[in-house]
Parts: sequence; C-alpha cells; structure tokens
Amino acid sequence: MGRNKKEPLCDDLAGDGCGLKKVLNIVGGKWKIMILCVIDNNEVIRYGDLRRSVYGITNTMLAQSLKDLENDGLVKRTQYDEMPVRVEYSLTPKATSLIPILLDLKKWGEDNL
Repeated sequence: MGRNKKEPLCDDLAGDGCGLKKVLNIVGGKWKIMILCVIDNNEVIRYGDLRRSVYGITNTMLAQSLKDLENDGLVKRTQYDEMPVRVEYSLTPKATSLIPILLDLKKWGEDNL
C-alpha cells in the first residue's frame, strides 16, 4: 500500500522557483505586512496618513517599502495633477488575494504565540 507523500513547502529551499521564498521576498521584513494591513483597513490612503498609521516607520523606509510593493504588483500608486500633488495608495487585486492568507497567519499567531 503506497503512502501519498505530503507536498513540501519548498522542493528546493535555496532555489528561485520556491513559491514560499518568493512570497517572503516581497512581503518579508519589518514593515511591508504592516503597510498592507493599513492600506487594507482604509482601502485608499494618502502618504501622510499611512506614515502616521505605521508607528515607528521612517519616511525613507516607508517610501522604499511602498516603491517595492508597487514594483511587486501589490500596491497601486495614484497621483493626481493638483497643487500640491496628491498621491493615494490602494491594494491591487494581487494583494487583496493575499489578505486572507495574512489573516490566517494572524490567527495562528494569536493561537500559538
């Protein structure tokens, strides 16, 4: 009688093809998940409001994290031609599909940590 082998988290832990490694590369670090949570809670948020909502983040780190999240297709940046310039951030559908997974991680943390 053959046993089904369970699916490994990563076949090649150091390989670029590992889906888990790819996810951790784009949302890992101290700030990115917090930024995604704040945007998700507000749906659309301006830079200053976002900075005030992510306690302890520097302007440099927020700007870099937003740029990374935008480049990775998780955050949409909308700039309006007004004076002063108004910029708003929202989640992309790709990021919205990640939120239930983050909620599962949150629940696991509440139950186990």
